[in-house]
Amino acid sequence: MKTSLVFATNNQHKVDEIRAVAGDLFNIITIKEAGIDIDIPEPHDTLEANASEKSKTIHRLTGKNCFSEDTGLEVAALNGEPGVKSARYAGDGRNFQHNIDKLLLNLKGINNRKAQFRTVISLILDDKEYLFEGVCEGNISEEQKGLQGFGYDPVFVPDGAAISFAEMTMNEKNKYSHRKKAVAKLIAFLHDH
Repeated sequence: MKTSLVFATNNQHKVDEIRAVAGDLFNIITIKEAGIDIDIPEPHDTLEANASEKSKTIHRLTGKNCFSEDTGLEVAALNGEPGVKSARYAGDGRNFQHNIDKLLLNLKGINNRKAQFRTVISLILDDKEYLFEGVCEGNISEEQKGLQGFGYDPVFVPDGAAISFAEMTMNEKNKYSHRKKAVAKLIAFLHDH
């Protein structure tokens, strides 16, 4: 029987991305589909701790196997910023245009534009927690390009590509995606259990 997991997120873009990677290997139930309507806190200063907080919160509420993820954009010249604060870089409003504007302003005149997206997945399966990580290295472009994706996708060009994530289809993005790499580890783990 196919494993069902509650995905502890309110971000439909992330649900779509992970469903595209997982296909029909396991059944993803959104927290809305599980009857939960809360904004899960992300109070910690590491991606690992935030991912863990989210999955433990949903597990407590549902008693079901579940997973969550936390993703951060880590920019070398900014000492790893925005990192764990990626979604709220320009303030609590979670406005990605403001976040991108702040990022580009902070990188103005800086030649080193190396960055990486890092995703950490926390899986709670049969009351035990497991962590998986995926990293995608690349560079921050000087200007926004493309309309696909979400978040920092218009300014992130992965290593080995000539276009930003926001200029790629979902399938093209998944060739590089940090989230896909973390989900691939999750899938391999579920396959072996």
